[in-house]
Amino acid sequence: MNISQLFEILRPALLLAVTVTLLLASRTALAERDEYADLNAPPASSKLVDISSWSIAFDNDVLVPGSRDQDYTYGINFTYAGKQAENQWASLHDSLDWINLKLDLEGFTGSGIAASKIEYGMFGFTPEDISLAFANPDDRPYASLIYVSSTRESFYPALNVSWQSSLTVGVLGLALVGDVQNLVHSIYNGNRAQGWDNQISDGGEPTARYSLARQALLFKLDPGFEIKSTWQASVGYITETSWSLGLRAGKIHTPWVSFNPELTNYAEKSVPNSLAAISERYFWAGMSLKYRAYNAFLEGQLRDSAVTYERDEINRGIVEAWLGYTVVLSNGYSFTYSLRGHTSELKRGIADRNVIWGGILISRGIG
Repeated sequence: MNISQLFEILRPALLLAVTVTLLLASRTALAERDEYADLNAPPASSKLVDISSWSIAFDNDVLVPGSRDQDYTYGINFTYAGKQAENQWASLHDSLDWINLKLDLEGFTGSGIAASKIEYGMFGFTPEDISLAFANPDDRPYASLIYVSSTRESFYPALNVSWQSSLTVGVLGLALVGDVQNLVHSIYNGNRAQGWDNQISDGGEPTARYSLARQALLFKLDPGFEIKSTWQASVGYITETSWSLGLRAGKIHTPWVSFNPELTNYAEKSVPNSLAAISERYFWAGMSLKYRAYNAFLEGQLRDSAVTYERDEINRGIVEAWLGYTVVLSNGYSFTYSLRGHTSELKRGIADRNVIWGGILISRGIG
């Protein structure tokens, strides 16, 4: 029995887990808030992280040696983290707070050490043969998303637990993502992607996603080694539940909660939010077990699309893994290179293949 077959057997229970996780998470968060409050923590208003940072990230399959221009082909994003994140253009923090309130998470979002982030980005997927102008039903569809995402995080140092909620709103199927890809290809004489007119929701369709994650530090060995676990669930254009295990090792001075590659979802990043006045160098790696109940980039939404896949054609169980190396300079700049991949999402044809891509992230703490 392989992993995909095992996940299919467990599918009813796992599908239910996506909803149950979101409902039960609120009770757990409030219980942990109360436990932290019992430790005579200072008022929430005095616990805001008084630092800011920005980052620029670029993902591409060409950043992996021997890779091809297919599947998750590229992603670009800019992220600002800090107290002023909720005041930036197109901030979704008010909407995110409303959702958290409805989920009985208002105590969670207002206690602990608080941090906020906002991210703007876009990413795209292509089939294996991008020279074909017609729709190819035997391979994965073209798909794209242009989005803005807002995040709230609450960290409880006394418990070594962090909760993070995010709301992403965007548009599927806009031509811009394909235009950018072909512009870049024209610069270095790459092949033009001919089939973007066949992408999911071609012409544009609104979409959204809400996610909630709980992280816990499992083990720490000074100097420079830590292991943590993450439980995450999301509802929207990607609906899934997952559990992951990650480690970081090297010359480390920032808190374990400050760097969260396990919360990455394609181009959507979780970036450092720390202002270290000392250099760091560390290796990081991890893996995640996911049950993906719905994926709009393969199944489409309400609009008709040239190529989509039915439920029984998709592997709902996915194993994802990542590794990377980060260098942080004493002037606040950091540089990261990463490799990431996951098992095949599709069961048949040439689309049944594992996916791998590389990424570069540059960030700076600005105080």
